[in-house]
Order: sequence, then structure tokens, then C-alpha cells
Amino acid sequence: MSDPAPASESTTETSETSEPNNGRRKLLRIVAVVVALVALFVIGHLTGATEHLTRDKIQAFMEGAGAVGFLGFLLIFAIGELVHVPGMVFVAAAVLAYGQVLGFAAGYVGAILATLVSFLVVRLIGGQPLAEIKRPLIKKIMDRLDDRPILVIAALRIIFWLLPAINYALAMSNVKTRDYVLGTALGLIGPIAFATFFIDQLLEWTS
Repeated sequence: MSDPAPASESTTETSETSEPNNGRRKLLRIVAVVVALVALFVIGHLTGATEHLTRDKIQAFMEGAGAVGFLGFLLIFAIGELVHVPGMVFVAAAVLAYGQVLGFAAGYVGAILATLVSFLVVRLIGGQPLAEIKRPLIKKIMDRLDDRPILVIAALRIIFWLLPAINYALAMSNVKTRDYVLGTALGLIGPIAFATFFIDQLLEWTS
């Protein structure tokens, strides 16, 4: 009758078996996110959503819908961020529809909400696979994000503004939703204030 395998050997075998499985799961999650984002992009173009979400049309809707226009603006801003409509198109529309002060407020709130929706959608589909990757470069980035999440996210927003890829990467990291919102809110003040007070130049970029 053979002796049972030592506990240490059994644990080692289980660990070795689970590592490839974990790697496959992480890869599948990332693939699922990519497929979902491509699908959203394609749907946006096939349905004409991206063509209809122009500055002029958004502005006209906000001006014509009264108080409901602001709620509609928040909704279409969130949809636009998912289908890759440039976020500053919405900020410009808000400023032109409501003026600089109220337009800044609408654009700022809309931007935070839109990036949060994008973050939550990606996290729901893909989980947080980047947090588990042990490659030196990714691990170094994740460690820095762990140390000062709000400041790192704020810096990313100052540099990249409303770039959807930032939402996706942060969603798949181990950053907390609260820190994501706070960092985004802090980092977007400057870019949206710039867009508000230099609206003429922004119109040239988004026309």
C-alpha cells in the first residue's frame, strides 16, 4: 500500500495547476473587454449614433429640452464616451447651450459621470486582471497606482483628458471606484476649465 503524498508536494502541484488556469482566466477577461468595446464602437457607427452625436445637435437638444435637457445630456454623454465620441464635443455643446458658468458645471458633471459609467461597464465585463499581472513593467505601474491612486489618476486626466483608454485600463486595475472618481474629478477641473474659457479654439478642434 503506497504512502500518501506529502502535503507540501500536493500544495505545490495544486499551485502549479492553478497558475495556468488563472492566466487563462485573465486572458479571457481581457479578450472579453476588447470584444465588447469593439462591438460598442461598431454598433455606434452602424446605428448612426456617432454621426448624430455632434456638437450642433447636442447643443440644439439641450436648448430645446429645458430642464430635461440636462438629464438627457448626462445620458448621451455616457453613451458617447462608450462609443468613442470625443468627450470635449459634449463640453463644447454644454458651454454653448448654457453659457460659461453653467456650461462648465454641466460639462464637468457629465464628464465625471460618463467616465464612471465606462469604468463600471469595463470592470463588470473584465474584472481586474491587470492587478494580477506579474510582469515587471505592469507591476511597477500597478504599485505606483496603489501608493497614490488619486494623484496618479488626476495626473492621467490632466494629460489625457477624457481618453476612453484611460477608463478601460484603470477599470482593469485594482484601483477603488471611490479613488477613481476622486482622481478623475480632481484631474478634469483644469482641462474642462481650459475648454470652457477657450471655447473658440475648441470649436476649431471639434468642428
